[in-house]
Amino acid sequence: MSRADPIDGASADGHNGFAAGEGLLKMRDLAAASGVSAGTIKHYLREGLLPDPVKTSRNMAYYPSEFVERIRLIKQLQEERFMPLKVIKGVLDTGPERARALIELEDRVLERALAGEHPRLSAAEVRRRYGVPKEVLDRLAELEVLTPNTRGYSPLDVQVVEAISRFRAGGYDERIGFTVYDTLRYKRALEQLVKEEVGVLMERLAGEVHPDRAVELIENGAEPLGNLMAALHSKLLVAELQRQRAARG
Repeated sequence: MSRADPIDGASADGHNGFAAGEGLLKMRDLAAASGVSAGTIKHYLREGLLPDPVKTSRNMAYYPSEFVERIRLIKQLQEERFMPLKVIKGVLDTGPERARALIELEDRVLERALAGEHPRLSAAEVRRRYGVPKEVLDRLAELEVLTPNTRGYSPLDVQVVEAISRFRAGGYDERIGFTVYDTLRYKRALEQLVKEEVGVLMERLAGEVHPDRAVELIENGAEPLGNLMAALHSKLLVAELQRQRAARG
């Protein structure tokens, strides 16, 4: 095939007579190569996920062969990551190679993190070990502070329960007004912080260092980050108490 065929029945003698050998494809060839229907590709074009094709007339367009991998990536993000098209567009705006680096790093980090979700402790064992009432655990699960499944609580869930158990042992309980809802204050504040942190980590590490090294950096930073958070919390707590005292004076 030496010449790209017209789209929608237009003449093949369009502007410059673009050749398929120059890396330009007809819509049907693009659909076949990418494994995605022409209708879906046109939808991607309307949503701005693909650059404008090479138009030779009102009804005739040719598509660079680079579109094939980009379309496959879009479909992968839709089907495997359940990403909406608006989010995919934002990812692709950084460039397909950058997008693939982000995906690879995300996969590696999640793989390592989810590997740490085992083994799990049963609800009965968690209650026995930490003395937290069932109704408290159930309410924490309703608030999604804890996310147990049928096999019990993950190691991170157990750490949260242990911390709450220590709070309660120190007197932070319902008798003086402390309830599970107090944990939401920290959860909500941390959600925004973590969102920003993930963005920064992905931006600075994806494609810049090997994924295994990136995972190592993230893991190495977990303990000092916890120490930093604790120190900043104490410092800000003192500063706020001083501010309130000065305001009353």
